[in-house]
Amino acid sequence: MLALLVGCSKNIQTNEAVKAAVMKHLSQNSGLNVASMDIEVTAVTFKDNEADATVGFKPKGGGAASGMSMRYALEKKGGEWVVKKKADSGMGHGGAMPGATPGTMPEMPAGAMPPNHPPVGKAEPKK
Repeated sequence: MLALLVGCSKNIQTNEAVKAAVMKHLSQNSGLNVASMDIEVTAVTFKDNEADATVGFKPKGGGAASGMSMRYALEKKGGEWVVKKKADSGMGHGGAMPGATPGTMPEMPAGAMPPNHPPVGKAEPKK
């Protein structure tokens, strides 16, 4: 009987299982169009019921310089991974940018600002 139980439990310590958790998290918690992005788990470490993952995002068909990396902390709940929190981003926080020097910004379309950037406008000089 024990062999049957062990044989039925699936191994979730895989990049695919982590990617599924991140995709589920993004679809529930962001306004991102994940269908327009290539998303790849570039690194993951597992420790008991927790995992730390680095996930690369870039526009479909875009080069490595047009992407960014985010770090996620996950925990095992039931038979799947669940994102606990976003640990760090690769944009301006010293994170790893695919194909870019750490600390540099990726190429962005003209006039576009990174997510969470404060409004930019014409400011009057202070007198």
